Amino acid sequence: MWMWHRLTFLFVLLLAPLSQAQENPTAETSRQPRAEDLREILSARAYGMGGAWRALGVGAESGTGNPAALAAFRTYRVELTGAWDWVGKDAFGMVALADSSTSLLAAGVSYQLISLGKGVERATGHLNTVGLAVPFGNNLMVGVSSRYLLLRGARQANAITGDAGIIFRPAPVISLGISAHNLIGTGNAELTRYYSAHAGVFAGLLTLAADVRADFETHGRTTLTYSGGLEYLLGQSFPLRAGYTWDGFTRSSQLGVGIGVMTPGGGIDVAYRHDFGGENGRLVALTFKVQVQ
Repeated sequence: MWMWHRLTFLFVLLLAPLSQAQENPTAETSRQPRAEDLREILSARAYGMGGAWRALGVGAESGTGNPAALAAFRTYRVELTGAWDWVGKDAFGMVALADSSTSLLAAGVSYQLISLGKGVERATGHLNTVGLAVPFGNNLMVGVSSRYLLLRGARQANAITGDAGIIFRPAPVISLGISAHNLIGTGNAELTRYYSAHAGVFAGLLTLAADVRADFETHGRTTLTYSGGLEYLLGQSFPLRAGYTWDGFTRSSQLGVGIGVMTPGGGIDVAYRHDFGGENGRLVALTFKVQVQ
């Protein structure tokens, strides 16, 4: 019981900022910066958990978050994701593969086709990520990834950058991580540097997750975004998910919900994200996944 009191205290500390009183958005904060567009390309599971996913290390897209999470579980995974925001008119498709069972060195690769904006503001992008991770025993994982962005249309980009991260497991049911993103400066508005601290708790059929994302460059000040989510496995086969995000840029909230079907060899996830303020987005996402242990 003492251990669970400590876990509860940990999540209270991580999620405490979510209870802050929300401010009315100003003209400066009501618009999401261009850098955030590429930070929110997620799987349906991650959307359903409110964007809190970097410490969990279950999906093949882990290389686009904390690359160390690629080595969290010894599996071979393939995922196909599609998402569409019918208000903001943003859409993307993602194919991701991750292999942490063939050798000690875990690897992942993903390709994302992105469509951003409306009308004359529309841009089409191709984002490619390659990640590598090494486990040091059962408690520590270290990973790096390289990302290449090609963007055409109303926005232009042709840049390479990279991420790095660490996952630490003080106990089998706890996962703690930190990651740094876009470490190679590109001078591109879509690839500004940011950092994340994240935690996950695997309590039987219940999974809890929390993320804090820090941006010290965009708008020339410190901006924090907080996410928290949970997943409950119903009947050993049907994960139910819910999550919440406080967006420090737009000073608005996002609510995510999702459901899935799990089989021994894979599954399907569906999610919906509702923005309260900001761009008032309405996003749906669908992920097909195959997994071999």
